[in-house]
Amino acid sequence: MGPAGGRACGTGPYPGRMRTDRGLRRLYGTGWLISAGVMLVAARMWLLHLREVEQRAEEAERTKDEAARRRAVEERLRIARELHDSLTHSISVIQVHAGVEVHLAGKRGEEVPPALLAIQEAGADAARELRATLSVLRTDEDGETSGLDQLESLVARARTAGLQVTVTVTGTRCRLTRDVDQAAYRIVQEALTNVSRHAAGARATVQVRYGPDELIVQVDNDGAVSSVPPAGQGLGLIGMRERVAALGGRLHAGPHKDGGFRVCAELPIRAAA
Repeated sequence: MGPAGGRACGTGPYPGRMRTDRGLRRLYGTGWLISAGVMLVAARMWLLHLREVEQRAEEAERTKDEAARRRAVEERLRIARELHDSLTHSISVIQVHAGVEVHLAGKRGEEVPPALLAIQEAGADAARELRATLSVLRTDEDGETSGLDQLESLVARARTAGLQVTVTVTGTRCRLTRDVDQAAYRIVQEALTNVSRHAAGARATVQVRYGPDELIVQVDNDGAVSSVPPAGQGLGLIGMRERVAALGGRLHAGPHKDGGFRVCAELPIRAAA
């Protein structure tokens, strides 16, 4: 048989090399599929690892927040105990003594001194506010607090104590946040207290102005400049500044150019709670 007969059988000149090439291509294809599968599995495992790390970080943050909240509650309870132990007894003693003197004066048919009535009423008011403060410290709920709705009562007590006070309220009244309402009341309270302490005999004017975006509380007195504390001094003024700053407002306190002393607070009506 000749060479033509061999080619007719389809053996070709390089049959072994063709089979080898096809085998390599199948091997390469299988290798790529395996590599792609391994990469997908590795990527999936990496994502799972990242998710686990994130969950651990979130859990650690929650634990940290809970620990901080627990420490804050413990500190509030400690402050509440300190306030109760140090102030409640003293205020109760003042109330009892004032009440006894008022009762004896009435029994003797004598006129009760206005200062004694002011002491009795101030003691009752201090006890009420102390109870409200302690209730807020002991719980996360809002307790009863002082606000501008009690301004008339505050001014009446100041007048009973001998201070001449006039009050003017202008603008359209609106609902205030608890913090703004309480800060406005405290500013008037502290300003009138300072007038009584440092400018005895002076006349005080209280102005409350409701604006579209801010509440202005201003207290002026016509006492001698030398008899009132300079701006920025005294714990009362420091407390005012801290209250107003915490609400994003502004406080101006100091001698007035026309004489006397002025305290003016500008509080944002929509201050963040």
